Amino acid sequence: MKAIVIHADKSLHWEEVPTPTPGPDDVAIRVHATAINRADLMQRAGLYPPPPGASTILGLECAGEISALGANVAQWKVGDKVCALLAGGGYAETVVCPARHVLPVPAGFSFEQAAALPEVFATAFLNIYMEAHTQPGQKVLLHAGASGVGTAAIQLCQALGNPVFVTVGDQHKLDTCLQLGASAGHLRTGGDFESAVKAWAGSEGVHTILDPVGGNYFEQNIRLLASDGHLVIIGLMGGRSAPLDIGRLLVKRIRVVGSTLRSRSDASKADLIARLRTEVWPGFSTGRFRPIIHARYPITQAEQAMADVASNGTIGKVVMSVTLM
Repeated sequence: MKAIVIHADKSLHWEEVPTPTPGPDDVAIRVHATAINRADLMQRAGLYPPPPGASTILGLECAGEISALGANVAQWKVGDKVCALLAGGGYAETVVCPARHVLPVPAGFSFEQAAALPEVFATAFLNIYMEAHTQPGQKVLLHAGASGVGTAAIQLCQALGNPVFVTVGDQHKLDTCLQLGASAGHLRTGGDFESAVKAWAGSEGVHTILDPVGGNYFEQNIRLLASDGHLVIIGLMGGRSAPLDIGRLLVKRIRVVGSTLRSRSDASKADLIARLRTEVWPGFSTGRFRPIIHARYPITQAEQAMADVASNGTIGKVVMSVTLM
């Protein structure tokens, strides 16, 4: 098969590599589309190695058709149209993953649309509702609200009764977030977000903050949280360290959670996928949820596609179609 290979100079090439075979609890998927995540950019740069035992090929999600089954797999059949959460390997013609990490392509969705779903809806649901235990009516602050995770999170929060405030990079991104259901937002070019969020949230503060920025947002985040609030940090785009007022954590019983999806156990991911299938996936067939796709590229233009994501100008996902040779 062919896959994207990272050369020593960090350039990307569509080359022949060995075809993986499924283990007893796995499926093989003939990939029709995949999508770019910031973790892919970090891995390419040598900053985010795959977990032990995972494919070294880029790609944390895909959509396609099941092409082979492990001996223990009974819930899928060859030819099923699926999308999947991956620990790696999505930038290829074939990928192998645990059968319990696979979801059906929603009715009426293209493979490109389905490839834009698993990573971002899993990340948003996991961190807002499983890690932060957000309840209906509680307010949520989303940083990078126009990102893939942000646009998925806005839709989930709107459906589940959680008012959302977003921080974004420009007015077009803010307008998009408001159209998706965000209540209000703040442009990063307008300076610190703290006063704007306080004016929106009122004296009660926000219960949940989903933050891919880290360091230079940390102090403002802590001051904005309500009692028993949760700050879930999923990235470090703003640095790895920040001052911490431990007293504020104690007085308000605040929880700071560091969270990554890729490195979780197969069992943990399987539990998450099962909840997504029950609680989120029906919303795609009813139109309640939808993928937000900024651009589509062929897999042979992976360099350009990743540059698009790195530019920070995208809204939602960048997906790549895989042409089978």
